[in-house]
Amino acid sequence: MNAPLTTALRFDIQGLASAISQSHASDAMRCQFTPQQWEILADYMQPFALQQGQVLIEQGSTDQTLYFIESGTLSVHYEDDKGRIRLALVAAGTVLGEGAFFSRMPRNATVQASNTSKVWCLTALRFKELASRHSPIALELSLAMGGVLAKRLYNRPKRVAVT
Repeated sequence: MNAPLTTALRFDIQGLASAISQSHASDAMRCQFTPQQWEILADYMQPFALQQGQVLIEQGSTDQTLYFIESGTLSVHYEDDKGRIRLALVAAGTVLGEGAFFSRMPRNATVQASNTSKVWCLTALRFKELASRHSPIALELSLAMGGVLAKRLYNRPKRVAVT
């Protein structure tokens, strides 16, 4: 008998789990997943590498994809109404894209890799599937992202990182 397709396509998410649990960043993501829950989450996410300078998110785009940083550093910047560039640096162990995910509004900043980075993406559609099939995992993930959002809004220099 053949293994289920999801098992054949499963990615190793332990690097991301480790980055999140070991991050000391002020906006680090905090979630309490078992190894089995991480494996379930891996079925809904896809990892990919970014090269230095590669753009991950464009200011003004309308997608709601979430990006979880396993390794590397990404810069977040935008030009305000006075033409000034605002910048925040975001490191491994946190998430990007939570602003558009929760608000369904266009991205308010551009994000690009400051160095070679590995990120995991979770589209809005895949999150809805996760929520339908594994609601406790989706709830814990939502609460963790809400925590990141709140921390960034309280920390003036990190506000730009709400993408």
